[in-house]
This record gives sequence, structure tokens and C-alpha cells, in this order.
Amino acid sequence: MKLVLLVISLFSSSHLFAGKVETPSSLKGATIVNASKVKELQSQGAVVVDTRKGLEFAEAHVKGAIHVPYKEKSAKVADFDMKKDKWKAKKLPKDKNTKLVLYCNGKTCWKSFKSSKTAVSMGYKNVYWFRGGMPEWKKAGLPTE
Repeated sequence: MKLVLLVISLFSSSHLFAGKVETPSSLKGATIVNASKVKELQSQGAVVVDTRKGLEFAEAHVKGAIHVPYKEKSAKVADFDMKKDKWKAKKLPKDKNTKLVLYCNGKTCWKSFKSSKTAVSMGYKNVYWFRGGMPEWKKAGLPTE
């Protein structure tokens, strides 16, 4: 009985129980940025990429962002299998030196992590992962469309 209670306690206090697994706090080859840095990068010509579903993008997105949805079938783990997912990366600028800012729905949304990691693996040199995504952007009161 004690073991059952211990297991229930562990699961109820973890992110796994709620179905929300947080993304890693770092990503090799990418720079994690906050909302104010995204705004600064955007003013310098960075391409901001929304990786969420079409309906989410249509509802509200970072003003000026392009929509390149990331369709994930792989596990929500740092070493996910890119081959299981679909991402129309050909919509990204061809110049691998372009500053790319990728975001989705915050720390428990894996689409921006996975697309950032994919962009790095494709040879993009200036990848910025906006881990806080739309929740942080809205909280900061920054413009959406």
C-alpha cells in the first residue's frame, strides 16, 4: 500500500501526470532568448517563425512572424527522431546566416525546440529559440496580429 501511495504521489507531482513535459533548458547550437530579445532581433531583420498549428497562428501570432508549422510524431525528448516529424523547412530563408527566431506555446511546447534543433542540424548558424513563446510574448504586452 505504501508503494502505491508513493507512486501516486510521484506521478501527481510530476509534469508527466499532467501530460506536460517541459522542454530542455538549453539547446546546443541555438541561443535561448526572451521576448524583449526577440523584439530586438526582429528589429534587426531576424525572421520570426511560428511553429504552431494553423488555427493557433490564425488566432494570434507575433506581429510579422511567418508560419512554418512543425508536425510532430516523435517523442517529447531531447534526442527525438527528426525523421518521424514533418516540417516544411524549405519555407525558411535559403541563406544559412539568416537570424531565425523559432517559437510555439511556451516551455511545454516541443515544436519550437524540435524545429530549432532541426534548423541547427540543417546548418543554420544564427538560431534563436524563444522558449517562452506566445505566453511570454502576450504577458509582455508585445504586438500580435
